[in-house]
Amino acid sequence: RCIKGALGMSFAGWTTFALFWMIFVVTPGPNAVNAINNGMVFGFRRSLWGVAAILCQATLFLILSALGITALIAASPTGFFIAKTVGAAFLIYLGVRGWIFARRAPKADGYKGRSIFFKALAIATINAKSVVGYLAAFSQFVQTDLPIWDQMWVIMPTALTLTAISYTGYTALGAGLGRVAMGAILNVWFRRIMAVCFVVYGTLLGITALPGRV
Repeated sequence: RCIKGALGMSFAGWTTFALFWMIFVVTPGPNAVNAINNGMVFGFRRSLWGVAAILCQATLFLILSALGITALIAASPTGFFIAKTVGAAFLIYLGVRGWIFARRAPKADGYKGRSIFFKALAIATINAKSVVGYLAAFSQFVQTDLPIWDQMWVIMPTALTLTAISYTGYTALGAGLGRVAMGAILNVWFRRIMAVCFVVYGTLLGITALPGRV
């Protein structure tokens, strides 16, 4: 009980949430693919702009979830359908574009940090996995017998720390793959694999947006 009062939620509740969130952010998705791709193309340090974008999106979604906004979005079939469709189209577009330009050497030196940031922010925001994940976190793991904002003092640092560790790791993985794939042919195939991943995620997202599917 002392731990519960100090943390704003019970220790068992916190550990359960932390475990769920770790699985949530470690499971590969569009954000992970983009982080790996950024690391390959732009190197580790510059690609941290992408991690910063994901953290901004996470902060926004955590606050909206606490306010109940994501639950309203998920409860609106039309709104959620539109969000999923737009997200699917955007991911497929990125994949097709990535495949087409895979042979073109990226001009990393001329690519500004804000471009990396806003692309990563767009991918993170339109990802339906985010809405579902945040809704699951707040419907299953937030304790209803405690004030939500007291729990947010624990939830937000935990979620943001695990998110930062996960996507920094994916970015480092991409930077390492970029160094391995110094040969032009190998680099092209690595980039095409990332492009296919975007198309696959976009297609799956589009399928789940069809009427009669969850």
